[in-house]
Amino acid sequence: MSFTRQDEIRPDDQYYWVTQNEDGSYTGVPKALEDKEESDEDGNPMYVQIFDRTVGEYGAMVNTTERLITKGLKSQWIAKVNHNTNMTLIPTDWYVIRKVERSIDIPADVATYRAKVIAWCTATKTSITAVTTVEQLKEINLGVSI
Repeated sequence: MSFTRQDEIRPDDQYYWVTQNEDGSYTGVPKALEDKEESDEDGNPMYVQIFDRTVGEYGAMVNTTERLITKGLKSQWIAKVNHNTNMTLIPTDWYVIRKVERSIDIPADVATYRAKVIAWCTATKTSITAVTTVEQLKEINLGVSI
């Protein structure tokens, strides 16, 4: 029979590798913050593979020259910040395009707003880069807040 303890909160899967113990409690191991170049069990570097139709009768997977890298939480969170920033700026991108294509000025309030969003992005990525623990990373707000 299995049961889940009601007195314990499951660690967040975004930040931890979580397993449930026999007594219903959880064990959370922090995920890696930094990117990792992967190696095989013998310590040899691993590379990104692609399918090459010219190898053998049916084709085969072959190594490229690009190292296989597992992205750490910092890289994943920076990608989220970039995505959130881009999604926030999209509604005003047409002002920038209009400025480039037809030399029509961007309204001051739009330019100020875009500058604040970009400043938030830069500051948030700097904060993410500086963390040394998962607990510190959890404190960073990934939603655009200006």
